[in-house]
Amino acid sequence: TRFGMPKALAAHGEWLIYAVAALHQGGCDDVVVVLGAAIVDVPAPARPVMAPDWSDGLSASLRAGLSAVEADFAVLHTVDTPDVNAEVVARVLAAAQSSSSGLARAVYGDAPGHPVVVANRHWAELLRGLQGDEGARAFLSARRDVVELDCSDLATGRDIDTPG
Repeated sequence: TRFGMPKALAAHGEWLIYAVAALHQGGCDDVVVVLGAAIVDVPAPARPVMAPDWSDGLSASLRAGLSAVEADFAVLHTVDTPDVNAEVVARVLAAAQSSSSGLARAVYGDAPGHPVVVANRHWAELLRGLQGDEGARAFLSARRDVVELDCSDLATGRDIDTPG
C-alpha cells in the first residue's frame, strides 16, 4: 500500500528480474516467487507460487513460499531491495551453511536486511510464529545464534517502500 502498487511491478518488473538473478546466481537451485497482489510472469529459472491469502500480509507470503519448497536452506529475499546482488546472496548462504545454527542474515552497516537464510530445521518454529505483516523478524530477534554478515561492501540493501 505504501508503494502504491505491488512491488513485483516496480520499475516495469526489473526489480523482480534482479531479485531472481541474485538468488539463482548466488547459489539457489530452486527460486520461488510468491505472488498475490499481482499475478505476473516470473523470470526464468524461477517458478511462481500463489499466496491466496496475500492480503493478510508478509506472513502469508512467507508461509506460501516455505510450504512450496523442499530444501535444506531457504534464502528469504524481498523484491524491494533491488541492489542486492548474487555476491550478497552467496556470502549469506555460505555463512548459514557453515554455521552450527544454520541461520544468517545480511546487515548493512548497523541495519539488518536481506537476504536471510534459515535452515530447514527451523522452518516449523518460524512458521508457528508468523502473523500479519511480519516476516521472520520476531523469530530472528529472539535468537542469539544468527550469523550477521556486513554486506555494505557489496550493496546498500536499501528497502524501497515508497516510489521515487
